Amino acid sequence: MPLSITLACFWCATACLLGLTPSRFHWPAATVLIATGIPLLGFVTVQVGPWWGLALLAAGVSVLRWPVFYAGRWVRRVFLQ
Repeated sequence: MPLSITLACFWCATACLLGLTPSRFHWPAATVLIATGIPLLGFVTVQVGPWWGLALLAAGVSVLRWPVFYAGRWVRRVFLQ
């Protein structure tokens, strides 16, 4: 298994474990997951191809749905008014 896919599986397992923590830790954990997930997404895309990169992007959006929701709301408020 390529190193990038192994790291992506570790990221996903870490995200699931961080979801079990008390809610006061969710937003700091989300920022750490986003900061580590973006370079990991690029690494997966370069190493195994764009389809795997899109699959990892979909997995990341499903795990981090509230930050994506709030970012979409902010984009709509700032740019589409």
